[in-house]
Amino acid sequence: MAGCEHLDAAADRRPEPGSRAGCEDCARLGLHEWAHLRMCTECGHVGCCDSSPRQHATEHHRGTGHPVIRSFEPGEAWAWCYVDERLG
Repeated sequence: MAGCEHLDAAADRRPEPGSRAGCEDCARLGLHEWAHLRMCTECGHVGCCDSSPRQHATEHHRGTGHPVIRSFEPGEAWAWCYVDERLG
């Protein structure tokens, strides 16, 4: 299986610890309910995961076309490419 150019390009982009406190979109709505957080490696947007009620990380991808998110959870270092549906 071929590699993913999006994951390769985003490999060195990592969140800064403590740089954001939660889902940016939920916070704008006055909500504080999410399961896990994901960070866009293109612009740094932090959104809630697909297990959360509003799925803002995926909504951000759909609205911007930014291809890769990275887990924003402590102790996790994986990334996901929406375009190629690949885990890195």
